[in-house]
Amino acid sequence: MTKHVAVLMGGLSAEREISLRSGEACAKALEEQGFRVTRVDAGHDVANVLSSLKPDVAFNALHGKFGEDGCIQGVLELLRIPYTHSGVLASSVAMKKDVAKTVMAAAGVPVPRGRVLHRLEAAQAHALPLPYVLKPVSEGSSFGVFIIHEGQEHPPQELWREDWSHGDMMLAEQFIAGRELTCAVMGDKALDVIEILAADGGWYDYHAKYAKGGSKHVLPANLKQNIYQEVQHLALEAHRALGCRGVSRADFRYDDRPGGTGELVVLEVNTQPGMTETSLVPEMAAYAGFSFGELVKWMVEDASCDR
Repeated sequence: MTKHVAVLMGGLSAEREISLRSGEACAKALEEQGFRVTRVDAGHDVANVLSSLKPDVAFNALHGKFGEDGCIQGVLELLRIPYTHSGVLASSVAMKKDVAKTVMAAAGVPVPRGRVLHRLEAAQAHALPLPYVLKPVSEGSSFGVFIIHEGQEHPPQELWREDWSHGDMMLAEQFIAGRELTCAVMGDKALDVIEILAADGGWYDYHAKYAKGGSKHVLPANLKQNIYQEVQHLALEAHRALGCRGVSRADFRYDDRPGGTGELVVLEVNTQPGMTETSLVPEMAAYAGFSFGELVKWMVEDASCDR
């Protein structure tokens, strides 16, 4: 019998548009793999919709709040619908960047130094010595992220805005200069490492992530073998420390500048990495020999409850 897959997409977070693109790409690929697919725009009535549909598997293509933070995972556990990606606890912990850092550091995974503070406190005075990064503790796709450079007199004044929609708590972290690296884990195996170069020479912001030509991906990353293997090792260690399942992606900074610190740190782990045409995980999977269709099929076959 043909397996019925509900692709959960869209949703209620700031990352809705990216999720719609991820979901549509996955839905098409799953149809091409022979699955019966229903596209579900996951709103507040998602439990009722899924109860009526009774799919064999839920393919979670949601990003951000309600989709990546343990909420939808809890709904799926209650409905006993097998689902892709990480479970309730791992999703919730990974989404809270400050908690995730604490867990990873306890497992021996190097993370940047930093502190959590209210956005209005962060707007009043510099949270750390310059340069540093400010980011919402529970947001993705670079929403609400600021890099505060040397010589910048004031913190970001946008933090005062009444229509600020990225949560009140911010994570301030030391800025690690150098290279932007990323490595995915698929099951219990780390894939290859990509170096990300923003096309405009800046940082890997929303435009660099999702606009065609916004960034250049160097795969495999041009690193010394021992560093390359260490990135893979740390991606797997971070995945395990947080209790992730299925596919995750860890993002790194590596300071190999002449006279630099030599630091290699994990910035965060994405439990619901993007699956659009410009996304990193499909590219790494392809390099490992998995077509996009084979990747999403593997994810459906890996789906379960009690994750």
